[in-house]
Formats: sequence, C-alpha cells, structure tokens
Amino acid sequence: MTDDHAADAREVVIDRYSSLARTALAGGRPVDCEPAEFEKGGFGAAAYTATKADVPDGALRASLGCGNPVAVADLQAGESVLDLGSGGGLDVLLSARRVGPDGIAYGLDGSPDMLTLARANAAQAAVPNARFLHGHIEDIPLPDRHVDVVISNCVINLASDKAQVLAEAFRVLRPGGRLGVSDIIADDGLDPAQRAAAERAVGCACGTLTCREYEQLLAGAGFTAITITATHDAGGGLYSAIIKATRPHLRAE
Repeated sequence: MTDDHAADAREVVIDRYSSLARTALAGGRPVDCEPAEFEKGGFGAAAYTATKADVPDGALRASLGCGNPVAVADLQAGESVLDLGSGGGLDVLLSARRVGPDGIAYGLDGSPDMLTLARANAAQAAVPNARFLHGHIEDIPLPDRHVDVVISNCVINLASDKAQVLAEAFRVLRPGGRLGVSDIIADDGLDPAQRAAAERAVGCACGTLTCREYEQLLAGAGFTAITITATHDAGGGLYSAIIKATRPHLRAE
C-alpha cells in the first residue's frame, strides 16, 4: 500500500471512530461491527468484570475492543503503560488504577472526538494519572524507552502498516518491557474472499494477521517470548486473541 493510500485508509478509520465517539457522547451505545459478531466475539464490555463502581458507565458503554488486555498485562504499582488506540479510555482508566498514583497510564488516539470522550470519562472517574495524547500508532509521540508496558485493544488490525506499529511499540518500551494486546487473528489458508467478508463483518478495516504473520512481525521488530492465544471465535475463521511479547533486556542495536 502506498503512503497516500495508507493515509487515506487511516482517515477513513478516524472518521468512523469519531462518529462512534459522538454516539457515545450523546449517550448512545456505539457498535462498530455487525451486532451478532459483536456479541458472539466477546467484543465490548462483555470482556470485562469492571462495573460502574470501577469506571464510568460511559467508558464501559463505549468499549469497542475484542478482549481485556489489562487483565493479562500484569501491571505493577509505579509502572508506566501506553494504550495504543485508547478510544473512550476504558483500558487507560483501569490501567491507571492498577499502576497507582506513582504510575502513569497514557492513551493514544487519532480521533479528537475519542479523546474528548476519554478525557470526560477520566474526569468523571477522578483518575489523575491518566494522560491522553493525540497521534497515530504508527508514529507514537513519546520518547524511546519511555514506558514499561504497551497494551492495545482490537486496534492494530485497523492499521495499514502493522509492522511499523509493532516497531514503534518496541521503540517506546524500556528494555524488559512488555507488550500485551487483544486483536483479531485469522486462520491460515482462509479463502481470500471469505476472509475479506469476515473482516468486514467484524470491522477489521485494514485486514487481519494470521498467528504466524503476527509472530513474524513481532520477531522482526525485536520482540521475544511471543505467545498468541485465541480467546473467542469471531466467525468466518477469525478469532479474538491475546498477543504477548517482551522487549529483551539486552539487544544489539
């Protein structure tokens, strides 16, 4: 895909999620894929045990993910964590509570409307250690080796250049840092037309990766200790999955 086509695809995604954010801000429940797939694939708030006592109802209602990366990220007090494509802020708020007042949770999103929604939810939740940044996951506006953990919830499939996203995640992680994301993966050997139809049904605008392709891109970025675990059948040969990896403590650079 050319740079111009990638930029156009990104703008389509941003426009789509900005519209969903406006739905949430108006008190509605945004759904970014066909309703049957949304329920069947464990998307949205179904992946969480969080309640309105933990986070605002608006953050739960606006959840558009395909899992719960916070549950597997093993966040510790005092750590810094970055959520790629933070949407309405649910995972940032949960992360901020886990890392505590000595830690920090960043959320990065390309949609100004999503950032408005996330900041409103953070204010309602009274979580002072949540920070929301405007930018793109292919070009993270943070310094090298800045965070301990990178999470993401069903967003990497929306990126045209997934290798660049993973390279950026590696860059901002400190040595020994951890990646823990939820995303959609595809079975090997799917018929291209069937795969494209399934991706449209679950809202994967820029396609999915197979388990093998994900492993190759992660290893190419420098990650080790890679594990990919399917969690829900999303239909048509697609699955919600948890992807975990580590930036090694030592690496020739």
